[in-house]
Amino acid sequence: MGANNSSVWHQTNALSVPMKNQVIRFNSSATWKLHFDSLKETNKLIVIDFTASWCGPCRHMEPVINEFAAKYTDVEFIKIDVDELADVAQEYGVQAMPTFVLIKQGKIVDKLVGADIDGLQKKIEINRA
Repeated sequence: MGANNSSVWHQTNALSVPMKNQVIRFNSSATWKLHFDSLKETNKLIVIDFTASWCGPCRHMEPVINEFAAKYTDVEFIKIDVDELADVAQEYGVQAMPTFVLIKQGKIVDKLVGADIDGLQKKIEINRA
């Protein structure tokens, strides 16, 4: 009688469900700086959503950003509240919300001001390659 190898089969061949990519929120400039510095060496596209709790168009874009984060798992999505991290917003020249800043290897590669879903999606698709 041969050995029964069915126990080896168990969970290893189960379909793996990709983890839903999350939008990372920063509440500290120091934490943001450490994270940003750690990403400078990667070729990963970073999309920063500069937002404010009182901004209507920002609230309109929130589910869109969550959807993009789930769709573009090779892109890192970051949310920064301009009232909490005014110094970071100032560093990136944010003057209106929402403002989306696209960064690769520590450098700004693109920017979009306003709740332009199609425009943002195009910029993500162009710059993530």
